[in-house]
Amino acid sequence: MTTLGDEYPKEQARVRTILGYYKEIGPVGAFGAAWIEDLLQRADRAAVEQDLPAMIACFKEMQEVEA
Repeated sequence: MTTLGDEYPKEQARVRTILGYYKEIGPVGAFGAAWIEDLLQRADRAAVEQDLPAMIACFKEMQEVEA
């Protein structure tokens, strides 16, 4: 069984990879990149603060990010 503590950093890494794709396509991906950057900042903050409800919300939101 995996835990949020196990999967959260994996999901952050996956979303950071996708952020790179959005940045690579230039101005067309700017809106998506900005949204993903905001999400990752919130996810990082939730992890640092150990805010479990915020982490769960960010985790669910990160799972919706697609390339």
